[in-house]
Amino acid sequence: MLSLLLLGFLLGLRHALDADHFAAIAAMTSRGLSARDAVRYGAAWGLGHTVTLFVFGGIVLLVDGVIPQAFASGLEMAVGVMLIVLGADVLRRSLRARLHYHVHQHDDESAHFHAHSHQNDGPHAQSEHRHTHVPVLPMRALLVGLMHGMAGTAALVLLTLDQAESLWIGLTYIALFGVGSILGMAAVSVVISVPLNACAKRLTWLHNGLQGAIGLGTVAVGAFVLIRFA
Repeated sequence: MLSLLLLGFLLGLRHALDADHFAAIAAMTSRGLSARDAVRYGAAWGLGHTVTLFVFGGIVLLVDGVIPQAFASGLEMAVGVMLIVLGADVLRRSLRARLHYHVHQHDDESAHFHAHSHQNDGPHAQSEHRHTHVPVLPMRALLVGLMHGMAGTAALVLLTLDQAESLWIGLTYIALFGVGSILGMAAVSVVISVPLNACAKRLTWLHNGLQGAIGLGTVAVGAFVLIRFA
């Protein structure tokens, strides 16, 4: 069973590259986040994903049942709607907010890079440059991960039921899959945020263009998911 458990961990890492997962985390990390904050977003998504996989997957394994196809399709469609909303929000921020990016420092804090909007401000020099920092556990990313986890339970449990010899092996498989997804999504978040921040420091127009592309791509993936499971 060691090979099965290792497979669970590796599949969890690879799971982060699924189109709908990649689109969701790209939409949430396209805000000029630092690498550290991006890791928090990715890890929070992975944690939410793991919680619902473990709970729903554990229930299915415990009762030795299956998730009805109609219910699974409904969850996938809900993910599609969620992706469209996330993508539309990225486009809204990109088109309506007067965003720019620079190094900033609060009292008694080290200098750090961040994005902010002057949509309703006066001249730039008169702006107070206030902004909020990413919390330790970003709830938005956690909730998106929870939804993705529910939608992905059916396929994962079918694979586990086919090969796991006991309930505990199945639960361990799901847990390791979850750990892999947490690490994978944290890594993907950094891969997305670092180049965005790099170009934003000197080429704000390019960063905003990439934001637009991320928004359109996320909406497109969401629409594809809706059409696929409709």
